[in-house]
Amino acid sequence: MNKVYLIIVTYNAMKWTERCFTSLRHSNHPVKCIVIDNGSTDGTQEYIRTTFPEVDFIQSAENSGFGKANNVGIEKAYKEGADFVYLMNQDAWIFPDSVEQLLEVYKSYPNKEQIGILSPMHMDGSEKRFDLHFENYIAQDAKNNRLVSDMFFGNLKPFYEIKFVNAAHWFIPRNIIEKVGGFNPYFFHGAEDYDYINRVTYFGFKILVCPKSKVVHDAKVQSFEKEQQKTPAEILARQRLSMQMQRETRYMNPNFDYNIKREKKAFLTSILKVGAQRNRSEYKFYMEQYKYFSTKFKEIDAYRKTSMTGKHPFLNL
Repeated sequence: MNKVYLIIVTYNAMKWTERCFTSLRHSNHPVKCIVIDNGSTDGTQEYIRTTFPEVDFIQSAENSGFGKANNVGIEKAYKEGADFVYLMNQDAWIFPDSVEQLLEVYKSYPNKEQIGILSPMHMDGSEKRFDLHFENYIAQDAKNNRLVSDMFFGNLKPFYEIKFVNAAHWFIPRNIIEKVGGFNPYFFHGAEDYDYINRVTYFGFKILVCPKSKVVHDAKVQSFEKEQQKTPAEILARQRLSMQMQRETRYMNPNFDYNIKREKKAFLTSILKVGAQRNRSEYKFYMEQYKYFSTKFKEIDAYRKTSMTGKHPFLNL
């Protein structure tokens, strides 16, 4: 029987712990669970230890972020002989046949060596709708894979190829761990899954969603009303933080032609442009970004080179 190790990083997860870990007990295909706790203060650690003693619980000495904590679990699972690593968020749960259906797709896929990540269909906490982010991801590929049309007309195929799905539920074969490695420790929280998928596609592997496998990701998406309550300064600050993260993700992407001299020149060109327009706010932002990335360019280059080696980068195996 295939050994499936399910890895969950927790941080103040009491709201979901009962439902999350109880669902693992009811899986038709047995799963071994590894938890890495990032310093919860709401009783999560003790509750898991006492209520779910079957869980292999690891207490991190500090909050090491999503990616690094997952890497600890991936290393342990791999060394214990895992055939598959299933990464799952703490605010999530599965159904009895979720893992079973993913394995069915893997076994029936014509060329298993092409599979990078298998994803189930992510529902939100109501279990009546798709998770909003997941729905957006599949919609972006709708014109290519026709998944939406097939769902509407009851003609679903066993799997569909997509470009991206977030790491709330990732089913990863052992050979991908060996080739692609773990999460890039450069990212603390917020872009690890984008970076990992960039590396998966760089090595020529595919991302597949499996319609028969359904799971839940109880992510809370901010309502339109709450967004409207934000001040213009708060909205702008978030937009600029997002721009910085997107730039870092692009630089780190092995599919991107990264050239430090060219990127510095592009920054300086933008600074001169907004300066000539007398846009103080934009000028200050680009100056801050230039100073920030001037200290990061070489570090990013080093991480890029590591991620492109293909020898289980960022993992101690």
